[in-house]
Amino acid sequence: MICEQGKILWNGSFYEELIFESVAEADSFVLHDVIIGKQFHWERKEDQRFIGSLKFIVEGDEVTAINELPVEAYLQSVISSEMSADASSELLKAHAVISRSWLLYQMRKSKVVGSSVHSSFIQNKEELIRWQDREDHLHFDVCADDHCQRYQGVTRISTPQVIEAVSATCGEVLMYDDEICDARFSKSCGGVLEQFSTCWEDEDYPYLQVKRDTADKEPIPDLTKEDEARKWISSSPDSFCNTSDKRVLRQVLNNYDQETNHFYRWVVTYSQLELSELVKNRSLTDYGIISDLIPIQRGPSGRLIKLEIVGSKKKCIIGKELEIRHTLSASHLYSSAFFVEKEQRVDGLYFILHGAGWGHGVGLCQIGAAVMGEKGYTYDAILYHYYPHAQISKLYK
Repeated sequence: MICEQGKILWNGSFYEELIFESVAEADSFVLHDVIIGKQFHWERKEDQRFIGSLKFIVEGDEVTAINELPVEAYLQSVISSEMSADASSELLKAHAVISRSWLLYQMRKSKVVGSSVHSSFIQNKEELIRWQDREDHLHFDVCADDHCQRYQGVTRISTPQVIEAVSATCGEVLMYDDEICDARFSKSCGGVLEQFSTCWEDEDYPYLQVKRDTADKEPIPDLTKEDEARKWISSSPDSFCNTSDKRVLRQVLNNYDQETNHFYRWVVTYSQLELSELVKNRSLTDYGIISDLIPIQRGPSGRLIKLEIVGSKKKCIIGKELEIRHTLSASHLYSSAFFVEKEQRVDGLYFILHGAGWGHGVGLCQIGAAVMGEKGYTYDAILYHYYPHAQISKLYK
């Protein structure tokens, strides 16, 4: 199958799209060399098996494969792909509810606002501010990778525990003010949950609050201030997600995730030449030799919203958090909650990035939720911890 003149060439004929329907419920198909972890540190190819129907469409000069299947069948795969299928039952149920909520929210949002407002890009001589949400997949509901939710078909075998978790919560979603919640989640908040506007468009939601990832209502330092952010990131405060218990981590981290040994607090080091070349390649902008990385604006969890890159040829402020992570890593930095220490060594200047957390930090913290499940919290208690003011409602049976 190839793409030619904007159409799909299949068995000697041209088509705008091709759809292959399953005949029996047990039918499945395999896609070979599917890229997973796209642009992340564990990126690789994998053969994946799927159920449901298969559609091929043309997007530019590429052919895109789309798997169509029922929501509840999709969720069984998502839960098994996002975490270990032998995680605690309360964690699995909590994740089933938020994965269902996020999916249905995105589907409804797409129908309401259409495809014209998903790409967000602000650029002038001084700033490049960009955030990404749905612009990478306007012709289908959600993608299959970390940009949305991991979906790997039936490649990750759903255990009876996963099937039971999805079944037990069938139709349950998080609601606020009669609307389905945009139930975001990430691997590790680093101790404080972030607000929506730090990462995406400039609006916030009452159910996505800034709060400590602890049982008690502990005070939060003003991490928008540089000195406080440095102190916070340099420390290792108690939090649900501050754990090194491998048994718990295996519930959330699949085999390729476990290639990352540090996530609550981490360090990345670049030489000046390495950093200059990296930024040039990732941003497609020649800053020359980079002399400084200056924090301009932070969110309430300490995550950078804006960062100034200063080079011998130019300087520019970049944001938001994912753009910063994308620019300063060959894949993605674990998070934008970091501060920079410069160190002069015998062989030159080095930039040492000290960071906290893994991901955007908005909504449910997967590692924190896993710890809560092990501590005996029920799935509704886990959900209300991470999504205050939301309510669990049943949309369908």
